Amino acid sequence: MLGLATGGVWAAGSDKPEKEEIKIGFIPLTDCASVVMASVLGFDKKYGVKFVLSKEASWAGVRDKLANGDLDAAHVLYGLLYGVQMGIGGQKKDMAVLMGLNNNGQAITLSKKLADKGAVDGASLAKLMQTDKREYTFAQTFPTGTHAMWLYYWLAANGINPMKDAKVITVPPPQMVANMRVGNMDGFCVGEPWGHRAIMDGVGITATTTQDIWKDHPEKVLGSTLEFAKKYPNTCRAMMAAILDAGKWIDASLANKNKMAEVIADKSYVNTSKDAIDQRIMGRYQNGLGKTWDDQNYMKFYNDGAVNFPYLSDGMWFMTQHRRWGLLKDDPDYLAVATSVNQIDLYKDAAAMTKTPVPKSPLRTSKLMDGSVWDGKNPKAFAASFKIKA
Repeated sequence: MLGLATGGVWAAGSDKPEKEEIKIGFIPLTDCASVVMASVLGFDKKYGVKFVLSKEASWAGVRDKLANGDLDAAHVLYGLLYGVQMGIGGQKKDMAVLMGLNNNGQAITLSKKLADKGAVDGASLAKLMQTDKREYTFAQTFPTGTHAMWLYYWLAANGINPMKDAKVITVPPPQMVANMRVGNMDGFCVGEPWGHRAIMDGVGITATTTQDIWKDHPEKVLGSTLEFAKKYPNTCRAMMAAILDAGKWIDASLANKNKMAEVIADKSYVNTSKDAIDQRIMGRYQNGLGKTWDDQNYMKFYNDGAVNFPYLSDGMWFMTQHRRWGLLKDDPDYLAVATSVNQIDLYKDAAAMTKTPVPKSPLRTSKLMDGSVWDGKNPKAFAASFKIKA
């Protein structure tokens, strides 16, 4: 494909979207915003498609509807798609990561009861679990998903083995706060606005943000089956271009972020109050114990395209953690799997359509909270390098 080098017409012929109505699933979370705003602001129409948005109840539901074709694409957990690809998070099916939707902006919440006993961060939680012995329960949102991996990484970095020292359960994002209120869990990892909501409702405190675990970490992606991406490439490009425009719009100003918070707070989307969303989207954080701070690494939807490029190293990282925690029994061919899942060529076409900068390399280097450096170059060694594992 020569893409836009041919004056806007694809080398294979017309760039007209093959399918003009696209059914896109989302979960009620702040990071569905670029998908929602692309529809609300009409960016989809600009590229000749119409988004039909479908609010979903759980990540397992999103997985099943993507796999059986009830959804064309979805706002989805990075690690969920890789789980399905590898046959460890549901029935095995070839999946496609079309683009990143956001970096940062998730949090780990500990219950107010734990905080009252002195557990307010990883170190004090580990200490309490040593002295006050009982079964501790933590919740994530999907077994192979991002929140499970952030939770496990953080616990392990603080000397707690999530597989042996705690009980881990799966709870859909919008149900986290209610479950903590009735005492079903000691802590959870989820996307906003539910971390901030737990503070507003007086049931939890923020022990850490995910950007403190890994600055500018990958989070939600726009995902589909590989079959859909291959069958409807022009549709996928149009969808990605519209969402790139929306992400760029959100990140452009505080006024736009404010408007976005107002729109997605509505009951048809996230169904919460605007003030549960708008603080953290501006980087204004509080932990529920009187500490407030301005976080430069708040949730970003575009960041000059750095958010959206489907880095191969990001995809491989999730597989290294699936291997670490025994979800994968053997080391896969990390690079080959990531290359087949992450649709870099298709993404580059959408980036060209929207004048979005593209990085030089499909790998990036990141330093995580425990000092480990991940660059995608030796995934097998990285997966084996952790003292605490399954």
